Amino acid sequence: MPVITNIDDLKRLYRRRVPRMFYDYAESGSWTEQTFRENTGDFEDIRLRQRVAVDMSNRSTATRMVGQDVAMPVALAPVGLTGMQCADGEIKAARAAEAFGVPFTLSTMSINSIEEVAEATGKPFWFQLYTMKDQDYLSRLIERARAAQCSALVITLDLQVLGQRHKDLKNGLSAPPKLTPSTMLNLATKWRWGIGMLGARRRDFGNIVGHVKGISDPSSLMAWTGEQFDPTLDWDKIARIKEQWGGKVILKGILDAEDARMALKVGADAIVVSNHGGRQLDGAISSIRALPAILDAVGDQVEVHLDSGIRSGQDVLKAVAMGAKGTYIGRAFTYGLGAMGEAGVTRALEVIHRELDISMALCGERDLTDLGRHNLLVPEDFAGRWA
Repeated sequence: MPVITNIDDLKRLYRRRVPRMFYDYAESGSWTEQTFRENTGDFEDIRLRQRVAVDMSNRSTATRMVGQDVAMPVALAPVGLTGMQCADGEIKAARAAEAFGVPFTLSTMSINSIEEVAEATGKPFWFQLYTMKDQDYLSRLIERARAAQCSALVITLDLQVLGQRHKDLKNGLSAPPKLTPSTMLNLATKWRWGIGMLGARRRDFGNIVGHVKGISDPSSLMAWTGEQFDPTLDWDKIARIKEQWGGKVILKGILDAEDARMALKVGADAIVVSNHGGRQLDGAISSIRALPAILDAVGDQVEVHLDSGIRSGQDVLKAVAMGAKGTYIGRAFTYGLGAMGEAGVTRALEVIHRELDISMALCGERDLTDLGRHNLLVPEDFAGRWA
């Protein structure tokens, strides 16, 4: 068993064990991938203030996200095709999150269905909703999430049209994978993944197959999905979805202060500062750089979370000290899942928690809720001087 000390260790194992198509799906951004790179790189511009001769005993990283107790301010982000990274991937990730004490968010584009994840877990999880043109399907999807007792609805706002991701197009991304000569050659080298997939509950999109008429094969499924994202989504539609849901709503994909104010106006319980992991608008600002202006715009009137670029406990610490009430990891837990299954997701959470705990102590803090800008050294022009 390899020694895992950081998320990059899991990433190296993940790359060796998962088919190229699905590795590329996770480890890529849109167009030139500028935003994808800057999401992680911009964290490095923020420094931590070391403090000494402070009592560092009895530390706690516990806090709350949308009223839910969490072991640390980290949720597993919604990641499509998680069940293609590892057999029954959504179920394994949800179990790991539940055991660790952090939220799991199931994607609309998951392999395991809402019902399958609910059956395999003991506590409510969050459900991420893509708004679709098919209003009947959308309404039934919301009702299925309610029937599964999901405790929050995470509405993704930044995928009205699909950003171009070159690698996915070149690989012919599909679930299950199309058996082209190049794909078959790559799959032949991933025997561990293949053996797991033979025993998987399913290998298609569980929230769609069987719930939409005319979906009979991977080609028709991918075609339907590509045409279904709703380009007419606006704040009125978001308000109607919130009313239909009736529970806690988290709006994901906020990158502009004006949009943050609009999210506040429709009554969001939380907003997620996110650029979809750099997979939508390439050239957009990184999430961590966008965070200060959004916090200035909404203050404490709505809970502000951050997604995109978190790869370590120090990244979590920096985001929380900047003012975020929670963070989300997508790629970090996906690396663990593809590398080692459920145990890998647990290991990713352990790594991030340990880094957060130790770094917090070395900054002179014992309680995560006491973190603030006083723990950071932030460049004066960090948010950017834009004309």
